Amino acid sequence: MEQLTLLLIERMGILLTLAFILTRIPLFRQLLDRDVHLGTSIAYSLLFGLFGMAGTYAGVVVRKEAYLPAFWIFSLQPHEAIANSTLVGVVIGGLLGGPLVGLGAGLIAGAHLYSLGGFAAWPAGLSVPITGLFAGYVARFFSQERVISPAKALFIGMFAPIIQMSLLLIFAHPPELVRTVVNLIGIPMVLTNSISIAIFTTMIHVALKEEERSAATEAERAFTIAERILPHLKQGLTPQTAQAAAQLLLREAKAAAVAVTDRERLLAHVGAGADHHLPGEPVGSELDRRAMVSGGIETGLTRESVSCERKHCPLHAAVVVPIREGDSVVGLIKLYFRRPQQIGKVQEALAKGLGNLLSNQLTLTLAEKMKGLMKDAELRMLQAQIQPHFLFNTLNSIVTLIRINPDLARHMTIQLGVFMRLNLKLTASPLVTVGQELNHLNAYLEIINIRFAEQFVVRCEADAGVEEALIPPGTLQPLVENSIHHGLRGKPSGGEIEVSVKRDGGRVAVVIEDNGAGIPASILDKLGAMPLESRDGNGIGVYNVNQRLVSLLGPSARLRFANKPEGGCRITFFIPHRGGEDA
Repeated sequence: MEQLTLLLIERMGILLTLAFILTRIPLFRQLLDRDVHLGTSIAYSLLFGLFGMAGTYAGVVVRKEAYLPAFWIFSLQPHEAIANSTLVGVVIGGLLGGPLVGLGAGLIAGAHLYSLGGFAAWPAGLSVPITGLFAGYVARFFSQERVISPAKALFIGMFAPIIQMSLLLIFAHPPELVRTVVNLIGIPMVLTNSISIAIFTTMIHVALKEEERSAATEAERAFTIAERILPHLKQGLTPQTAQAAAQLLLREAKAAAVAVTDRERLLAHVGAGADHHLPGEPVGSELDRRAMVSGGIETGLTRESVSCERKHCPLHAAVVVPIREGDSVVGLIKLYFRRPQQIGKVQEALAKGLGNLLSNQLTLTLAEKMKGLMKDAELRMLQAQIQPHFLFNTLNSIVTLIRINPDLARHMTIQLGVFMRLNLKLTASPLVTVGQELNHLNAYLEIINIRFAEQFVVRCEADAGVEEALIPPGTLQPLVENSIHHGLRGKPSGGEIEVSVKRDGGRVAVVIEDNGAGIPASILDKLGAMPLESRDGNGIGVYNVNQRLVSLLGPSARLRFANKPEGGCRITFFIPHRGGEDA
């Protein structure tokens, strides 16, 4: 028994060498990565059935208590049996592919074992597909594992030869010969088969880990490539940016050629086939259309999928990576290869990682652009709301003056024209200097003083050096207007408005005070935070000023409202001091 065990271990070494070579074959690794369906089940059954046949040939012929060390076994005599490793390949097939694969591989290997003859031919041949079916159903209990662990495989592998020995004892004849042979080969087969199955699953685990490491490496490489070509693609898909991106990809992706397209035409093609794949050609292959419609990576493994009319084109396979901005496909990156076999899981992982990274970054860039455009549009809308607010009030004043004092109405109309021309210059930019804003306010006061000359006075004071600080245009005028129309409304004379612009450390404090009625306590904490309904309007001017200050200069620039103890209102806000000595 000991010598038979050592001989089977020796044969097992040869079998495991074959298994190691098998795990190095790309086709075998591709089978491990694919879902099991009818096509892959047939491939698996054939593969592991042949491996089971190899295990039969690596067996040892047994005659009663003797055995023959011959390697190639073509037939057995009626009094002979074989101590074999047939079950190794069949059990592995069942564990990897499930009951269908286990049964298919078992039928192939079992039929071969039966064809060799011997007194145990029928029960031995029957035990092989039964064992494969059993292994497939056992694997379902461990379906959460991609490949069953070697320890579990070792345990399952012990039962495989036990099933075979049991069937031999039940169905084989003559009984005395069967018992003698089972006593001789039973323990050696249990040991060698279970150990072989465990080692085989270990090899598969190693192969899968290597594949995962390769995929991780490719994902990291995809990140590096994406980082390098993003500056080009962010400038838009043009022939120049596409050419730069394609040349960089050709160096990094290890493809035969690289092409970049927009939705309609080829922008750049570098590498093999560049003599006839020319920029400007329309994008129209079925592979390209599928990628644009689905937004996912498409792989073409035939020359027809490349869709080249040149008979001797060296490009016979391609991976098409869509370039997405948001939900829209704006172009394609096409990685060409000379042979379909060059496209494996590593290349697919690279393409997938590259596509996801590019699309995510371009989508983020698009979102930033849209955010900037929306913010600019919002500020323009707020600015547009402020100007009509003042314009309507001024026109109402002019209408009144036309009846009372036409000459003064004409003068006021001229001053309004001066104010509007100055206003157009200022609102071309989201921020202007305090000096420009004070000039704008003075132009406004020229108009207001015509109507309210006897009712109030406005005084402006500004520290030296604050003129260069930046402020949203049209900030001071609506606030002064608010003091005139609301704070001083019930004050027929003696009204005072003071506008001061002072240095306050590293910032500029702007204070607007009046000696009017003040702000009702019910709206004091709401003023500026939301448009407020009132008899004279909805407070849109003050609200818009506050929104623009916060949007452009930050929350610290918000308007602060307070009532003065002696009467009147005080509006305060702070802006950064960007000019002068100690900004």
